[in-house]
Amino acid sequence: MSLLVVGLSHRSAPVSVLERASLSADAKVKLLHDTLAAEPATEAAVLATCNRIELYADVDKFHAGVAELSTLLAQHSGVALEELTPYLYVHYEDRAVHHLFSVACGLDSMVVGEGQILGQIKDALALGQELHTAGRLINDLFQQALRVGKRAHSETGIDRAGQSLVTFGLEQLAGARVPVGEWAAGKRALVIGAGSMSSLAAATLARVGVAEIVVANRTAERAERLAEILVASGTGVKASAVAMASVADELTRVDVVVSCTGATGLVLTADDVLAAVSWGAAPDPAPQTPAGLDLAAAGDLAPAGLDPAVVARLVAAAQAGGRLADAGAARTMPAAVEADGCPVGPDGRAALTGVDSNSLELHGTWADQGEAAAQRQPRRSTRTHADGPTARLALLDLAMPRDIDAAVHRIPGVRLVDIESLAEASADAPMAADVDAVRAIVAEEVAAFGAAQRAAHITPTVVALRAMAAEVVAMEVARLDGRVPDLDERQRAEVTQTVRRVVDKLLHAPTVRVKQLASEPGGAGYAEALRELFDLDPQTVASVSRADAAEPLNDDDPGRAS
Repeated sequence: MSLLVVGLSHRSAPVSVLERASLSADAKVKLLHDTLAAEPATEAAVLATCNRIELYADVDKFHAGVAELSTLLAQHSGVALEELTPYLYVHYEDRAVHHLFSVACGLDSMVVGEGQILGQIKDALALGQELHTAGRLINDLFQQALRVGKRAHSETGIDRAGQSLVTFGLEQLAGARVPVGEWAAGKRALVIGAGSMSSLAAATLARVGVAEIVVANRTAERAERLAEILVASGTGVKASAVAMASVADELTRVDVVVSCTGATGLVLTADDVLAAVSWGAAPDPAPQTPAGLDLAAAGDLAPAGLDPAVVARLVAAAQAGGRLADAGAARTMPAAVEADGCPVGPDGRAALTGVDSNSLELHGTWADQGEAAAQRQPRRSTRTHADGPTARLALLDLAMPRDIDAAVHRIPGVRLVDIESLAEASADAPMAADVDAVRAIVAEEVAAFGAAQRAAHITPTVVALRAMAAEVVAMEVARLDGRVPDLDERQRAEVTQTVRRVVDKLLHAPTVRVKQLASEPGGAGYAEALRELFDLDPQTVASVSRADAAEPLNDDDPGRAS
């Protein structure tokens, strides 16, 4: 076994580099084809997720393999090799196996113990099988990694050490003092994308108690299918599908957005979000005017020269929420104070766009009144955020590269959690005691996998030895027929069986022992010794190896952790 992995992850590279180095579906295919075309590699698989890109290959030369795989990663990721190199890590043979098994168990995840990685490993194996780049070693390795990951989750409490990335992200949106279920209850959510991560996000939102989920995807059939599954899930959530062109409209009607698509550009810009939070909360059809003020008579309150229509617009905006903006400061008013008539909606900047100084002066008067009233009355809000002011819109961006413009965090009333902020939050997460148990499982499984691979390496030689012995038996029985032609069928069969038993007994102990020795570290030389001792034809051994590699693959399906 000469397994080599070259990659980068959230542990070795900043999010900005990971974001630029992400691989599209086409790039993965081309990377695998080019890896096999390169001289050092005979089989390969690529594991590319939102926080890691790793290329696995069976190579015959270590240094040449590292150089070739690093160059290919840079070439297909679009990041220059000299820029990518400082963030790359390299693992070889048993250390490479240890790394993948740790990844499968969630020990190397951004959120320790998350199970989503198992589905991503399964996808990586499936792609390698589909493209015929995964040979015996890669198939054995990835299938065993899936089994090890399942064992870790079933035999230990690693699930308690962390949650799925989706759950962790929702917890960050809810804040430390509010349970996710309480925060999510009754909310309307928009899920952008219908892939594995988006489906997990939708299922998690339904589980934690949102009232309604809208799914948007470029392929309408996939969005509709996900919506149907959510309705049939038994959680009681309402679900529907919309076209991607309707996302801007949906933003004005939802409380939570989770986005995870394969888009290479932004799905939601800062302007999209600003427009949604500025105009999404429309006034009632027949709004109650502040302190009994008639909108038609709003001009009576205006300073001389102020357009009554402007005042009417400000008063109408006041009905939408209690967000106050005054000289760059943001304050929150309870709903009961809305009667005092603050003329600013959820976003002070947008509501006052194009308003002259007289309007601002009027706004300042109302703001001062509202602040005084706020101090006299308890806060009441339908969208309370534990970390501070009311959040009009909560955004969770799980895509890499990002789907949502990072600048939206500057918009009042908007809360954004993305991969970068999740990485910062998870860095301080406590490690569960079960992590030690998982590490012990990984160490045990790595040793067993290495022993099995080394034993498998000598198997073709043992098979060739037994084939040679069977040929010798056949030749000697044929000679016996010529010398003793009077033997009947029963006698001939008994003599043949006796010779075969003698040969089998002579070969049994040496072949069992050589397999045991070959499974130990440094046991690779025993196969060569066996070939030399029995003068085995290298071509015969090679043909056995090819036949073994052509056997049907193990279709073990551990299922997707989601």
